[in-house]
Amino acid sequence: MQRIRPIEIMLGEVVIYLIIWIANDYMAAMLSLIFGSIFLLILLTSLVVEVVEKSKVPRWYFIFMGLSVLAPIIAALLYTLINQGLGWL
Repeated sequence: MQRIRPIEIMLGEVVIYLIIWIANDYMAAMLSLIFGSIFLLILLTSLVVEVVEKSKVPRWYFIFMGLSVLAPIIAALLYTLINQGLGWL
């Protein structure tokens, strides 16, 4: 069985976010802020815990969480570049 690389996971997330952006840009903006913030807080908490006490959390977890923080930002940038702005602003 072949492992999925982190870049493939991020591209999948970006595609899902872009579909939401195309459907409704206001809802996508709110979901991107919420999910991005949640992933960032989980990542920061995990990093602090990792510094305090070394755990056996694999490296790919931190990579996945970092890419999950970047995916909504990339999708939002792509959408605003393609549409020259947001419709609800």
